[in-house]
Amino acid sequence: MSAPHTDVEQVEAANTAFYEALEQGDFEELASLWLTPADLGVDETYHDPADSGVVSCVHPGWPVLTGRGEVLRSYALIMANTDYIQFFLTDVHVSVTGDTALVTCTENILSGGPAPQGEDEELGPLVGQLVVATNVFRRTPQGWKIWSHHASPVLAETDEDEQDDTPA
Repeated sequence: MSAPHTDVEQVEAANTAFYEALEQGDFEELASLWLTPADLGVDETYHDPADSGVVSCVHPGWPVLTGRGEVLRSYALIMANTDYIQFFLTDVHVSVTGDTALVTCTENILSGGPAPQGEDEELGPLVGQLVVATNVFRRTPQGWKIWSHHASPVLAETDEDEQDDTPA
């Protein structure tokens, strides 16, 4: 694959790198993709990094996490407790305005934890989940970095829900 040349291609590449780092359990790579105060030219000696370019993250079912430390701790926990995860992204849309980019997508997630005690299998049952996500990126001298990630579960419609639409 050739190097990306347009802003949209660069943001797409950064977005892909984010999901690949998560799939591979590469915490160092994942951490390098998140915005830092230094990326914004903020001298942390004189400014509280929590006040400058605060990153945020909302995992499905979690409260909002703010600040680089809190966000990265959440990913360390996820990686430590997930033996297998794979993302199939669909409905990806990238929009770039100046130094800010917005990516919306559907995360079709397949994950598995450790096998139950006494089982010979390497993984427990695989679980599928459908999540919609918004990733906000900021242009830095080192490339596009994640400013915010927000993911929400998509509630599946059941047969009972379809029957409830009938007028009484």
